[in-house]
Amino acid sequence: MTLKDLPAATRPREKLLALGAASLADAELLALLLRTGVRGQGVLQMAQALLGRFGGFGGLLRADAGALRGIRGLGPAKRAELAAVMEMARRSFAQQLSTTPVFDAPDKVKQYLSLHMGGLAHEEFAVLFLDSQHRLIEMKTLFRGTLAQTSVYPREVVKEALARNAGAVVLAHNHPSGAAEPSRADEFLTHSLKSALQLVDVRVLDHLVVGRGVVVSFAERGLL
Repeated sequence: MTLKDLPAATRPREKLLALGAASLADAELLALLLRTGVRGQGVLQMAQALLGRFGGFGGLLRADAGALRGIRGLGPAKRAELAAVMEMARRSFAQQLSTTPVFDAPDKVKQYLSLHMGGLAHEEFAVLFLDSQHRLIEMKTLFRGTLAQTSVYPREVVKEALARNAGAVVLAHNHPSGAAEPSRADEFLTHSLKSALQLVDVRVLDHLVVGRGVVVSFAERGLL
């Protein structure tokens, strides 16, 4: 069944145009992207099944290509569209952070990092390099690790900060387990990097630990 087969009043596109995007349920929004279902499963049912499988939009849009490739009905075109939506969301947040000091938009910083790192099956360590007014210059993933740990080298972080003439940084890494509670090792690493960056007059404004659906701030915890 396609969306055109539905009664006019219940078609997601018509509802969106008449009442706005906020009026649509999650499955209806996703159905607009998918457009068609598969044999034995209408597009709305397929959308609902996908959201259930991945735990909502967050999990679906962060799912890697391999996880999506094996799903019946998600061909290359649909997978490409989902990836494009995810990238548009990332770029939208990056654009906002490049014009607004990060302290003025802490929730956007968390959402931006969650989009980048929240669904990864391995650990990554990234740095948001900021200018003297604490606006985003660039986010860069510097280290990738195993499921359990990442090796982070302070001199590499210092080198990258100097290359961008950064005035401050926000550190970030994810916990593949999904829990975002900082460990003792996370605290030790934070203070090691803070000491190294102080030598070149670069401030560490925060260290954010990204879990599944939650981001913990060292600054908010008073751990910096």
